[in-house]
Amino acid sequence: MVDERQQQQQAPLPGASLGHNLIPLVNELQDTLAQLGSFSSIELPHVVVVGNQSSGKSSVLEALVGRDFLPRGSDICTRRPLVLHLKRIPADHQEYAQFLHIPGRNFYDFNEIRTEIQAETEREAGGNKGISDKEIHLKIFSPNMLDITLVDLPGITKVPVGDQPSDIEARIRTMIMSYIKNPSCLILAVTPSTADLANSDALQIAGVADPDGYRTIGVITKLDIMYNAGKFMPHRSIPLRLGYVGVVNRSQEDITLNRTIEYALAAEEEFFRSHPVYSQIADRCGVPQLGKKLDQILIHCINTVLLGLESRIGATSGSLPEELAGYGEIAH
Repeated sequence: MVDERQQQQQAPLPGASLGHNLIPLVNELQDTLAQLGSFSSIELPHVVVVGNQSSGKSSVLEALVGRDFLPRGSDICTRRPLVLHLKRIPADHQEYAQFLHIPGRNFYDFNEIRTEIQAETEREAGGNKGISDKEIHLKIFSPNMLDITLVDLPGITKVPVGDQPSDIEARIRTMIMSYIKNPSCLILAVTPSTADLANSDALQIAGVADPDGYRTIGVITKLDIMYNAGKFMPHRSIPLRLGYVGVVNRSQEDITLNRTIEYALAAEEEFFRSHPVYSQIADRCGVPQLGKKLDQILIHCINTVLLGLESRIGATSGSLPEELAGYGEIAH
């Protein structure tokens, strides 16, 4: 068990010591493009989280953010794409969040953020489990986060509930593919340790978009209920060049007792350090290791994308005078 002293000595959240100048710059570009509705014309690196409804992907996302703020429930909770822009700020600044659909308002209470996500979801998708492909954009400013853009998508589900159409699985898969087919997208394919990797829906759909496994990280959740680490060792049938990372999700008891993400991260670190099998592969275990891997890979992806970005922007801007001329002279 993690006592209070251990929790206070725990290292900062996963992204606290990470981040480079390029990532905040790209996040600002993504903000601007999102407001202009131009995501399709210039694609910048971002991370998309995919998995089954019960895979634990929301817990992975919250652990990376370091805050408990996503809707929870027994059925589908993520019903609209949530584009999450995380921005590091100086250590002496207060943590806050902003929604794109509520300009000028700062949120300081993460319970209020959860409530607003639920309300905005229902405004577009209704109150009875329906889904929508209209994005919710949320910025979180904190001293203890990665500079990163994450996209949380509805979990893959096979049985429709509530107002969901009979082809709900196909619709969700189409929505996921519209994001992960982008070559500059990094895919977090989340699978619980209790599932067979060969039958993982997350790895299957990631494999369609990224058949060579160059931009997919396999995330194996709930390792505290699975003794054998072999599931995310190099996997012959589903090789991923970026590899697999194993994590421990917050338990239902942690959530019920309102234990913090910091507490959960400290408990996860203790679990992997003391486990007779997982301690031997500690470099592939834990949310902090996942955060470091994401940071390093994103820097490489951004460098690659920015090489061609200047010429693409130049070509786009160069065509504007000709387009404007086609409208003729302005009448006085």
